[in-house]
Amino acid sequence: MNFAPDLFSVEWHVFAIVCGIGVAAWVLRTASWRRLTDGHQLNALLGSAVILTLLWSLNAGVRPGLNLHLLGAMATTLIFGPQLAIVVMALALAGITFNGSTEWAAYPLNLLVMGIVPVAVSRLYFRIVEGCLPKHFFVYIFVNAFIGAALIVLVQGLVASLMLTAAGAYPVDLLLSEYLPFFLLLGFAEAWLSGMTLTLLVVYHPEWVASFDDRSYLLNK
Repeated sequence: MNFAPDLFSVEWHVFAIVCGIGVAAWVLRTASWRRLTDGHQLNALLGSAVILTLLWSLNAGVRPGLNLHLLGAMATTLIFGPQLAIVVMALALAGITFNGSTEWAAYPLNLLVMGIVPVAVSRLYFRIVEGCLPKHFFVYIFVNAFIGAALIVLVQGLVASLMLTAAGAYPVDLLLSEYLPFFLLLGFAEAWLSGMTLTLLVVYHPEWVASFDDRSYLLNK
């Protein structure tokens, strides 16, 4: 979704800016920047940002600030790790802001709900699956890439709805009837996109996927 800045008070914008600065400092300090010295990895990151920009530009508007589009957070997190995934999401958001799909004044809020929160939940979900289920190729693809992608979209929709309700932008009954149900449909599309992308990558270029290790997921399986 692309939040409109006038849906939220100044306090919300300040909160999003503070969160963004904190996350940016963490990313700068902990990201695996060495990966980007490989030209292929850098091209993959920039290419992913362009693809997400195009996907996010194809959106359906329910009401002002209630746009729906594919997200790509789970796939991006699995491929690049959480820090670089946030970089990709931030670049994609900058792309749709440049093309006029949303306003710069709403960039911190949109980054929070479209980038930081989904990536954080994606990483948490991956760690839970990794700790509770055996490391197997089909677990990685179906539980993480397919199911995980759909769940992250639903979580994003829920978080966005809670923020809109708390800010007084829209009543909760309207969001429950005209907004949240569409995330169920969006989740199916997100699952297929994420699952197919990760399947192709781990088959043909597993070295590009930060969360995938041949020795753990394929050896002696």
